[in-house]
Amino acid sequence: MTTGKNSPNIDRGAGGEADRLSNHGLREARADLEAAERRIAGEIDPGARAMFVAVAVLVLLGSLSLPHAGTANGWEVLSFASDATAESIALPSRIFTWLVLVFGAVASILALVTRKWFLAWVAAAGSAVSIIFGLLTVWSRQTLPVDSDASGPGIGLFLGWLAVMVLTFHWVRVVWSRTSAQLEAEAELRRVAEEDDRRGMFGGHLK
Repeated sequence: MTTGKNSPNIDRGAGGEADRLSNHGLREARADLEAAERRIAGEIDPGARAMFVAVAVLVLLGSLSLPHAGTANGWEVLSFASDATAESIALPSRIFTWLVLVFGAVASILALVTRKWFLAWVAAAGSAVSIIFGLLTVWSRQTLPVDSDASGPGIGLFLGWLAVMVLTFHWVRVVWSRTSAQLEAEAELRRVAEEDDRRGMFGGHLK
């Protein structure tokens, strides 16, 4: 008889313990999913675009060895060499060359190696600015004074400008796209959060 009277209390105690364990497990799962979401949010998955970015970087670096104006190549523009001085290289040309080297090449390589979202964003933004200065550079080389002996834009300038356009396109797509892993983590986090909230609302008695 005593056992029969105490059995409901035992059942309620066991049920309460199970609810506490279940709620604790949900909280742990929610914390793990939040940590996973933060980790995934800081990473990129360029997929097949990584190949296009890598090729564009190689083309960009190669363009620095080709003439940007007359006989002056991109490296000579960067180093203020005599050939660049003779071609009356203007400030937009120097800014464009530095931008494509720092953002188009270095930042892109770092973003591909580390897969960091921030570096990909930096590469995208810097490459986009490079397009504007590329336009200014081409315009400045095509509007030289009539009495100037300097040459117009060279093949290296046009090739570098095209390469940075390709880089900008692909990096923008990578930055604004969400990986499937991030979407799955967000969906699972919402499901666990809703279940945890329902359990809290009903005092842990929701089955």
